[in-house]
Amino acid sequence: MSTRLILIRHGRTEWNHDGRFQGQADVELDAVGRAQAMAMASRVALLAPGVLLSSPLVRARETADALASATGLEVVVDSRLAEINVGSWAGKRMEDAAAEVPEFYEWLRAGVDFRRSPTGETATEAGSRVASALQEAAEANAGGVTAVVGHGLAMRMAILQLVGWDMVSGLALSGLWNASWSVLELRDRWRILSYNNVVPEA
Repeated sequence: MSTRLILIRHGRTEWNHDGRFQGQADVELDAVGRAQAMAMASRVALLAPGVLLSSPLVRARETADALASATGLEVVVDSRLAEINVGSWAGKRMEDAAAEVPEFYEWLRAGVDFRRSPTGETATEAGSRVASALQEAAEANAGGVTAVVGHGLAMRMAILQLVGWDMVSGLALSGLWNASWSVLELRDRWRILSYNNVVPEA
């Protein structure tokens, strides 16, 4: 029996475009992000998901609503799907974080886990939270297809944990792009069937 998860990153926001950390700040989609969400929805609807879950953050909810309109599914919100909490770094840029943590860029390059600001989560903590939600979603819809709308870092870390890769191995995967979808399959174990699919820009 094959159980599949379609893991979708939300569309673009102004903060994405501006290179700012969002974390759990509630930033809505910009015009590009709304168009991305609609284009993604038309493609992902063809994969026939039977359940649709979403992070509670507005950028994910707006993206999920586009898919709900394309499929007729109801959006079920799970707070565990929220993005990594970056605490006091919300709204800041990478250079701001590097000014606080001199090892910031080196740790990113080396796949070292670290806390995103003194009041934030580590990538592993966020990934564990999301992976738990994904595992439960798969068990609840065993043999079916579940679409899940979430966030870039937390979702990628959850993928690594489900397939059994550490952070260094995970450097082989690019970050998840806005309005991308990746497909995981559970049979005897989790496998990545596709990763970071996007609708080409016109």
